[in-house]
Order: sequence, then C-alpha cells, then structure tokens
Amino acid sequence: MIKTAKLIAGNWKMNGLGASLGEVDRLCAGLAEASPACRVALCPPATLVERMAQAAGAGIEIGGQDCRAETHGAFTGDISAAMLKDAGATLVILGHSERRQGYGETDALVSAKATAALEAGLAPIICVGETLEQHEAGRAVEVVRAQILGSLPTALAGRDFAVAYEPVWAIGTGLTPTLEQIEEVHRAVRAAMVERLGPGAGGTPILYGGSVKPDNAREILAVPEVGGALVGGASLKAADFLGIVRGA
Repeated sequence: MIKTAKLIAGNWKMNGLGASLGEVDRLCAGLAEASPACRVALCPPATLVERMAQAAGAGIEIGGQDCRAETHGAFTGDISAAMLKDAGATLVILGHSERRQGYGETDALVSAKATAALEAGLAPIICVGETLEQHEAGRAVEVVRAQILGSLPTALAGRDFAVAYEPVWAIGTGLTPTLEQIEEVHRAVRAAMVERLGPGAGGTPILYGGSVKPDNAREILAVPEVGGALVGGASLKAADFLGIVRGA
C-alpha cells in the first residue's frame, strides 16, 4: 500500500562516523517529544546503515544512498540493494544529481537500480532536477519530465516509493527556487508520474530538495504537491533536522 504521509528524509552524503550516532539519539528524543505526523528517514553512508538502524528504532526509517543494479558479482566497492536491506535499510536514494553528474548515471541505469531496489524490498527515492543552464533556459519542466519518464520503471506502479525534485543549482548553494517555481515543477512531476505509472501515482510523495533549512521548510512544505523534503547538510545535526520535521 502506498504511504501518503509527508516524508522528511536526510541524506548524510559522505559524512558521519560512529561518533555521529549521538545525533541519532538526540533526533529520536526530539521526535518522541514532537510526535510528528510525517515519516522521518535518514540515509547515512553505507558504513553506518546497520548501526544507525539499530540506534534509530521504529521512529526513523533508514536508507542507503545508492545501490548497484545487479544483485551480486565482481563489482569491487559497490553495494547491492539486498546488502542494504540485510543491514537494516528500508529505503534507498537513487539518481541523485551527484551520481548523475559525477558518475554519468543515465535514466536507464537509475530505472534498473529502482527495479533492483524493489526486488530487494527497498522503497526507492528517485531524484530528478535541472542544472542552472537548463533552468535559465526555461527548460526545467521539460528536463524533469524526461527524467521521470526515463527513470521510473513500470514496476513502481502500486508500490511504495518517492520522487525527489532537486534543482541541481540549489543543492548546497543556499539558493532556492521561488515557491511558484517549486509548485510548477512539482505539478509537472506529478503529471509525468501519472502518465508513466497510471492514476495510482497520484498519491506518491514528491519531495523537494535543495538548501532546505529550518527557516524555509514550513513555507516550502506548504506548497501544493510538495509531499516532503530531501535534506542534505541540515540533516547532520538533530536540532536542525528537527526544525524541518516540525515544519511538516
């Protein structure tokens, strides 16, 4: 059954050691006090997935930051979806712009990874977003629509997953689109999801990502079709992340 509650997911990227698990303890304590209605997830480096899943308990979903499309094999340094699941993950981020740009990941590869995630029992968070050049050329809707149609396998229909719209030019820069721009792209993402997967995709959360902070989270999360947030740097500190969760 597709979950429709807002999802606030933190992407720790290549940050975090064992000592960082204290932030998870503080986050758990804050969530117990706040009792948020939204889903809360953290996606740490693979080295912390198992330990974070043990520390987080039932209140926080744990995810990976990427997975291999293949189930096993001679792929030194890579991690399969089944390995993440075995370590305690329930989610996995796929197609992040840092993977698309830095590693040349294509829509077809992201789609194959999403299929592998589903087969392993993980819910994918599939990322899309335009570059600054594409944004300035007025091509944001065109770009994300193509990414949705190419990156979402039909196997996602009726399954638990999320899409994250992250304008590449807003990630880690402190810049954000206007609320009107966010709404326009999220509506286009929704239309493309329904085109690709059918009307059941109308309830799948579309997250916004790109310099989400406690001081702007509430207004962003109130925008129509924004079903949560994918948070980068602000998820590394429990106090900042809780500020965003409370905005949901």
